[in-house]
Amino acid sequence: MNPQDKQQTTKLNRREFLGGLAAASAFTIIPRHVLGGTNQKAPSDKLNIAGVGVGGVGNGNLKEMETENIVALCDVDWKHATETFNKYPNAKQYKDFRVMLEQQKDIDAVMIATPDHTHAVVTLAAMELGKHVYTQKPLTYTIEEARALADAAMRTQLVTQMGNQGHSGEDIRMICEWIWDGAIGPVTEVHAWTDRPVWPQGVFKRPEAMPVPETLDWDLWLGPAKYREFNEIYHPFKWRGWLDFGTGALGDMGCHIIDHAFTALKLKYPTSITASMSMTCNPDDIWVKLKDEETFPQASMVTYYFPARGELPPVKLVWYDGGLQPARPEELEQSRRMPTNGLLFVGEKGKLLSGDGMTRLIPETAMQAYQVPEKTIPRCEVSHEQNWIECIKAHKTANSHFLYASVLTEIVLLGNIALFFPYEKLEYDAPKMEFKNNPVASELLKNHYREGWA
Repeated sequence: MNPQDKQQTTKLNRREFLGGLAAASAFTIIPRHVLGGTNQKAPSDKLNIAGVGVGGVGNGNLKEMETENIVALCDVDWKHATETFNKYPNAKQYKDFRVMLEQQKDIDAVMIATPDHTHAVVTLAAMELGKHVYTQKPLTYTIEEARALADAAMRTQLVTQMGNQGHSGEDIRMICEWIWDGAIGPVTEVHAWTDRPVWPQGVFKRPEAMPVPETLDWDLWLGPAKYREFNEIYHPFKWRGWLDFGTGALGDMGCHIIDHAFTALKLKYPTSITASMSMTCNPDDIWVKLKDEETFPQASMVTYYFPARGELPPVKLVWYDGGLQPARPEELEQSRRMPTNGLLFVGEKGKLLSGDGMTRLIPETAMQAYQVPEKTIPRCEVSHEQNWIECIKAHKTANSHFLYASVLTEIVLLGNIALFFPYEKLEYDAPKMEFKNNPVASELLKNHYREGWA
């Protein structure tokens, strides 16, 4: 899609969405009849915003929303949420988001920053009641849930945003402009990496039960997940590495880092995925596969194979975590280090390296010789959160709306499924949402909710 196009003239239907066409137009404004709100307030009015999961990153999200009325705060651990509660003393406090949504009728929009396994149930409950939603990345815990939220966005016409803040930033726009300008020629290979995890992973034994803190409703924290006894190794923050609750290093950082390649290369769905990982050894010296473990591995590599898109060639994208990185490019000068969290685009005419606040062609002589193109993609002059708020008021589509975010999330989660079948090649049929060569893997595309949470 031409970056100068500002309007999409036909309504997206489900078949087009499942084909990934929405992914190619990340900076396109979709018409209001597709995703715009129905009963938004005038720009001069303030929204009434509620927060669910406000003790961690949700605190920072709410800070960026203080131009509006923060009217309700919900968290299952009131000790962990104390700082946020004190910051907004006029907001009503809840432990159960269902009670909040049922009792408080003045809520216009909801910010959701709960653990990954509860993203979908909270988000969908809010959307069914007509609330605009801002949900942290990854959008959902499973691929089936990602599709459900995209369908809900089309059906309800609410303004939605996933919390991958970089999608509103300068770097992603600059990378798109350079690659679309032909700075490194057609791109056939991408390497993406992170220093995560910075939480426990590679654990194969479930920890012993501990007393539940008085301020925590453990059953609500578990939500749709299978019941297990509380241990402080899960909450707060360290839940990210546990298979029942989080989506590991790839889930945590993939929606940030892969996002740039996903947009710049107009990627849709991969046709196949392979993975390898560090293997844990149990006390009897038997190698443990991921299905036997409690957490994601200490380190992993995932390779995605994307087909050609029109005139764009097929792309191989390799993900690394746990301290792994691709081989250092020969073009990178010895005086410069590889980014801790980064991207390397390999084109037919050169390479582009990005990460840790730096985006350059390599070697530096190529950067100096390159005539940087004019800025053709509209810049976002406000924060990611404020973009969502402004779009609610202006009846526009937010930068990382759910039709876009759900496909990006699906790509990320496919990599996690591949970890359960290391060294196998999974063939993916996106329209049917299944692995053509592995029905067991197809079962992992869906979630199995605890009774009462369907």
